[in-house]
Amino acid sequence: MAQSIIVQPGTKVKLKDYDPDYTGEFKNKAEAQKVLNSIQSQMKELQELLYAENKRSVLIILQAMDTGGKDGTIKNVMAGVDPQGCDVQSFKVPTPEELSHDFLWRAHKVTPAKGKIVIFNRSYYEDVLVVRVHNLVPKEVWSKRYDQINSFEKCLTENDTVIIKFYLHISKDEQKKRLEERLNDPAKRWKFSEADLKERQYWNDYMDAYEDVLTKCSTDYAPWYIIPANKKWYRNVIVGETIVKRLKELNMKYPEPKTDLSKIVIE
Repeated sequence: MAQSIIVQPGTKVKLKDYDPDYTGEFKNKAEAQKVLNSIQSQMKELQELLYAENKRSVLIILQAMDTGGKDGTIKNVMAGVDPQGCDVQSFKVPTPEELSHDFLWRAHKVTPAKGKIVIFNRSYYEDVLVVRVHNLVPKEVWSKRYDQINSFEKCLTENDTVIIKFYLHISKDEQKKRLEERLNDPAKRWKFSEADLKERQYWNDYMDAYEDVLTKCSTDYAPWYIIPANKKWYRNVIVGETIVKRLKELNMKYPEPKTDLSKIVIE
């Protein structure tokens, strides 16, 4: 049975209903890679068009558990995109300056300018995820943030920013496998952190927190997409397909020359 990835507004999300091993019509990596190659080519053209038109911007948000594949998604899906028109912003522990402002301040100042794509590797959603799970602020504070986030995203979309939000859905067993790969592979060992093991102990709490995020913050103007991500090759092709689809919906056009070029002669 086909598995929908978009969270319809008003839907109560239960992640147990989403199979992280799902691969749809694809039987293997080779099949998916052929499609991904085409997607990358289309995305390169669409990103150039976005940059040239300079009327709108695109914000891509990637959220996932540790080892969920945010870095790999950026590397593989966005390959070939002109770096002049695409930036990546990572959100780690807030600095003292960031903590002295509202929780959205550090995100707002790095949202994309017109013509640009910006990818958030984690995002302001951490303020209703890790903050909630570890009781870093009272519930009466973080519980108000869902509505604040929705209002913030509405403001961005009303000012010509397209928001595409992906939750990369992996299983706890898959996370274990990936952590073991990091531990055992000298080329990946640098990415291993004991902090990831501590966070793993809160798996169920994080699943509850993500379910609330996906339920409360999937809107008509900024829906969430739940991406089955146990198979990296499927994750890549579905994320890529979704981005290309959303970019095509903008019906972008190259701007007309500001002067009459018909009489110009290059000697």
